[in-house]
Amino acid sequence: MTPSTYSMTWDLDVIFPGGSSSKEFRDHLEKVEKEIHSFEASIKSWDASGSEDSGLSDILEKFQKADSGLEQAESFVSCLQAQNTDDVNANELRGIVTALASQLNTALTHLDKAILEIDDSVWKSLVENEHLNELSFILNERRRQAVDKLSKEEEALINDLAVDGYHGWEEMYDAIVSQLCIPFKENGKEVLLSVGQAQNKFSSLDRQVRKNVFDEWEKAWGKNAELIATTLNHLSGFRLAVYKKRGWNDVLKEALEYNRMSKETLDIMWKVISDNKKPFVEFLKRKAHLLGVEKLNWYDLDAPATDSSKTYTYREGAAFIIDHFGKFGDELSKFAEKAFKGRWIEAEDRPGKRPGGFCTSFPLSSQSRIFMTYSDTYENVSTLAHELGHAFHTYAMKDVHPLNCHYAMNVAETASTFAETIVADAAFEQAKENSEKIALLESKIQNSIAFFMNIHARFLFETRFYEERKKGMVSTERLNQLMEKAQKEAYADSLSQYHPYFWGSKLHFYISDIPFYNFPYTFGYLFSLGIYAQAKKEGKGYEEKYISLLKDTGRMTVEELAKKHLGADLTKEDFWQAAVDLCIKDVEEFLELTK
Repeated sequence: MTPSTYSMTWDLDVIFPGGSSSKEFRDHLEKVEKEIHSFEASIKSWDASGSEDSGLSDILEKFQKADSGLEQAESFVSCLQAQNTDDVNANELRGIVTALASQLNTALTHLDKAILEIDDSVWKSLVENEHLNELSFILNERRRQAVDKLSKEEEALINDLAVDGYHGWEEMYDAIVSQLCIPFKENGKEVLLSVGQAQNKFSSLDRQVRKNVFDEWEKAWGKNAELIATTLNHLSGFRLAVYKKRGWNDVLKEALEYNRMSKETLDIMWKVISDNKKPFVEFLKRKAHLLGVEKLNWYDLDAPATDSSKTYTYREGAAFIIDHFGKFGDELSKFAEKAFKGRWIEAEDRPGKRPGGFCTSFPLSSQSRIFMTYSDTYENVSTLAHELGHAFHTYAMKDVHPLNCHYAMNVAETASTFAETIVADAAFEQAKENSEKIALLESKIQNSIAFFMNIHARFLFETRFYEERKKGMVSTERLNQLMEKAQKEAYADSLSQYHPYFWGSKLHFYISDIPFYNFPYTFGYLFSLGIYAQAKKEGKGYEEKYISLLKDTGRMTVEELAKKHLGADLTKEDFWQAAVDLCIKDVEEFLELTK
């Protein structure tokens, strides 16, 4: 039975009491630092030439402790900064955590170089040993990637310099955005909206509201464009300088390795998407007609095509998710209920929060936290389901060795999109009125537009920007040109006005830990559709197989994962075309209903 209400603010005190002033958190940071030093010392004293595994097992155990403690700290600071962008103490703590991460990365570099020096035959016997065999994938991965790195001294220097010269630029971007406000007239009075609040206005039914917010949005980003452009140039410049020293010519090398994905798979995915843009252009044309305009503007993309009055309070949204998750599987439903009851979710609509949404895990607490801004729309319910999918992925791996739980972003987006699709289909099946069906179909198609067009534009922009950045600083004017050109190409020139400052307003371009934070979203979306099709075919009993797939996401390449669990070859067009066809079917139904 659903309670009368759920709290819309999360509980961080159960993790570390006292927020950014928490003494317990400071003590935790000191403990993590000691664990990192212990890990470093164990590497220095290890005789890597022996064939016994006892030394390596001890080293990996110490790494696991330090790594889990650091992840706990990173998640806590991320939550503090997200819930209150004016929290100065949280910003200070971010600097400490970043420095600790640098120390751990340096120690890992020393480990990588040590395992690289082990004779091949000795190494083979080591990873086949019963104590290390379950970690063979990640150990072989580290050894293979170590070949492409510089000496341990040079890699250590890079990690040290990255604190202020790389990650520091990401923090600079966060600081700029935290100060940015969007003026908006409400009930005759001017109010200042946070970036997150302003974004919610783009789904308003009133086109004048959308236009006014977008005009002020562009002014705000334009006013800060030179500062943000400098930030982007230096962040990317640092990354490129490291690549050059390592002898890496392909700017996608690190991103593909991080996502355990081949270039062949990436290329065939984008090819299939590019070959299938026409139906989605037809959708945008029909939406423009429904909105009474000749061509959509950028600020029209998130606007509802019909005036569906269906809204969901936070409690109603939670109940809907729990109920329909249960029709897929009991584990997913029970988990979602636990998250709502345990106050794992920050959903309150208030000033001072960062934009967007995310899910982060606390490995030492066996909990996750979800961040978003909820405003009673179906899209908010969808976002909530999406983030709960992320959290469930972590939960599903609770019995997996911690070092096999580091799955990449592309498969992370698979679990979230899968959960989102469950809710989308359920909402559509329950809809009685045509207007509601149209609205829900549109919401599903909007995901396709986002992943096939918006994300594609980000990918095109970022790859071209990095190639130009190799030759020197890229001006604000040129960034705008590159962005608008990428948007026109990705949207097949179907809009009347684009968003040239998108490169400044999108946080993902400024994340230093994960390069090219774009194509994994599209991969996850399409990959999840393949899994969902299988789940629909097999019914409720598929949950066990789904959990089995999630457990493997940290110890396989995506190609191996698809072959084992779906019998699919990701380097061939067939898999991707079948997934895109499911999205085209939604478009066809939408066009039929809106004749």
